[in-house]
Amino acid sequence: MTKPVALSADDARRTALRAQGFLGAPDRRGGVRGVLRRLGAVQLDTISVLARSHELIPYARLGAVGRAAVEDAYWTENHAFEYWSHAACILPIEEWPHFSFRRRARRARGHRWHVLQDADRSTAAVLDRLKTDGPLTSTELGGAKNGGPWWDWSETKIAVEWLLDTGEVVCTRRRGWKRVYDLAERAVPDTLFHDDIDDTECLRRLVAQAGAALGVATRADLADYHRLKGEQVDSVIADTGLVPVQVEGWGGKPAWADPTALADASRGGRHRTTLLSPFDSLIWDRPRTERVFGFTHRLEAYVPKPQRIHGYFAMPLLAGGRLVGRADPAREGTTLIARQVSLESARAVEPMAQALREAAAWVGCEEVRVERLDDGKLAVALTEALAAS
Repeated sequence: MTKPVALSADDARRTALRAQGFLGAPDRRGGVRGVLRRLGAVQLDTISVLARSHELIPYARLGAVGRAAVEDAYWTENHAFEYWSHAACILPIEEWPHFSFRRRARRARGHRWHVLQDADRSTAAVLDRLKTDGPLTSTELGGAKNGGPWWDWSETKIAVEWLLDTGEVVCTRRRGWKRVYDLAERAVPDTLFHDDIDDTECLRRLVAQAGAALGVATRADLADYHRLKGEQVDSVIADTGLVPVQVEGWGGKPAWADPTALADASRGGRHRTTLLSPFDSLIWDRPRTERVFGFTHRLEAYVPKPQRIHGYFAMPLLAGGRLVGRADPAREGTTLIARQVSLESARAVEPMAQALREAAAWVGCEEVRVERLDDGKLAVALTEALAAS
């Protein structure tokens, strides 16, 4: 058995940052599509404060990419599709075959949590409409709801989501935050439109991809990236090409690193200073975030307001390769408001000012206002730093 390579905690942190596109020169030639291919999954979410999360992901790595350009990069020319990965995610179209194991499993189960009353009739009707009329939303197909709560789906909505789960239909883009469905045979390129890869090979490719995107990872990290089971990771890890490592401060947990990332572990480069979406793949796994960065973060959007500590959509501040603060943003007209800010120390003041200024410019705001920062001295310093720009 190969002896694990020893990595310092700092080397592991830098490896993770480089793998995720936050250390070194940004790949501007690859652009948004390059970011998507590198990460392998970009999570979608309904919350839009500064911007929607899938817009924030390339922005955090590339800087002020036009928001319309982000959408075009994802959804034009059959470069991506939406499916269930870490959650509902935008995925590179090249990964379509890799999720055939999940489509097969869902077909074998026979239904989703909503049960169709007349499956054959309902699915046939959806497929006929898409074949005749082209890509459509569930509303255009006949309506998404029965008139009750959001989960009270219509038979049409249940049918099209079942077809999405099982691969006969694909989500080609979002329009007004509604999924736009198309026939998979029409939307997926011919060379990729197949389920020929067996389950083991699907898992091997996804674990290898997760390892490359994370740089260095434990079993739990690798499983969480595409929401696999630990035993699924175990079954293929030896064939992924990932190298066993032992990371200082990780409690002796077995870990693996991508060989390319390992070769670059001690290499320097420019660090990105930016605010991060809570759904960014650098930090979406909270135990990993605490282990790698020593930073505890929780999305408080679904926490009752009186119980929130850092705010509705607190965005961690990445600066110098570390997480050094948070800001909870909002917009009022052309003013970006930091409703609540917290900073680890005075050294985080200028990076926070820089990140807030850049974010404001990106979303078309002309001013930045800080509403709350409990440390009075840091509040004064941040206000002065913002005014000096």
